[in-house]
Amino acid sequence: MSIYSQISSNKTRTYIIFAIFIFLVSGFFYLVGLYSDSGPSYFVIGLLFSFFSTIGSYFLSDKIILFTVGAVEAKKEDYFDYYTVAENVSMAAGLPIPKLFVINDHAPNAFATGRDPKHAVVCVTTGLLERLDRTELEGVIAHEISHIKNYDILLASIVSVLVGTLALVSDWIMRSMWWGGFRGKDDDKDGRGGNPLFLIFMIFVFILTPLIATLIQLAISRKREFLADADGALLTRYPEGLARALEKISQYPHSMSSATTSTAHLFISNPFKKTKNQNWLLSLFSTHPPTQERINVLRSM
Repeated sequence: MSIYSQISSNKTRTYIIFAIFIFLVSGFFYLVGLYSDSGPSYFVIGLLFSFFSTIGSYFLSDKIILFTVGAVEAKKEDYFDYYTVAENVSMAAGLPIPKLFVINDHAPNAFATGRDPKHAVVCVTTGLLERLDRTELEGVIAHEISHIKNYDILLASIVSVLVGTLALVSDWIMRSMWWGGFRGKDDDKDGRGGNPLFLIFMIFVFILTPLIATLIQLAISRKREFLADADGALLTRYPEGLARALEKISQYPHSMSSATTSTAHLFISNPFKKTKNQNWLLSLFSTHPPTQERINVLRSM
C-alpha cells in the first residue's frame, strides 16, 4: 500500500466512522424513546446530538485528548532535544513542525493527534524523555511524524473522542433507565417500559455498545502501528533506534496514570501493562500488536 492510498483509506474510514457513530447514537436514543413512548422525538434529539458531536470531534479532538491526558505545551528551553529532534524529523518528512506537548508521567510513551499535518500535535511523557537517548527519541518522533503524514491522526483522534462520547451516552441512558428517568406516563398500563423482554433487550444493546467501540478501535490500530514503524525507520534510516525505544517502553513495569481506554489506541505502545494473569481473550482485544513482533520486524530491515 502506497502512502497516497493509505491517506485516502484513512479519510474514507473517517467518514465511515462518522456514519456508524450517528447511526448508533440515533438508534440508542430512538430505543430509549420507545421505552418512554416518545421514539420519534428522541430519535431527532439523538440525530442532532450525534451530528454536532462528529463536527466537534473533527475540529476539537486534539484539544479534548490533550485535556483528557493532562498534557501541557513543551517549551524549547526546557526540552531542547525534544524540540530539535522534532524539527529535524519534520524537515526530513517535508511536513510543518507539529506543536509539542508533554505529559508529566513516569511511564515512557508518546502519541500524535490532530486532524491534518497543519494542525498536528506530538505529545510525549516526561518518562520517555528521561529514559531514551537521542537516537531512540528520533525513532519515536519519526514514528509519530509518520502517523501525521499518513493521516492516521485524523482517524485515531476522532475515534478516541467518539468512542468516549458513545460510552458516556450509553452510561447516561442506562443509569437514567435504571432509576426510572425515562419511564412514560402509561408504563404501568401497557407501555413498552413495563415489558420485561423489552428491558432485557435494552440491557443487551448497552452491553454490546462497548464491544462495538472496542472493535472500531481494533479496526484502525494494529496495522497502522506496523506502517508507522516502517515509515519512521525510512525517515531516520536507523530502525535500531526505534527498536531499542520500544524495548525500553515495554520493559517499564507500570501503567500510565493519565491514559484512558478511549485514548489507549493513540499511544505508540499500550499504556496499560499486561498482568501475569491476563487471559488470551484480553490479549486478543489489545489495541496494539505485540511489541516483540514489532521489534523483530524493525531489526529485520
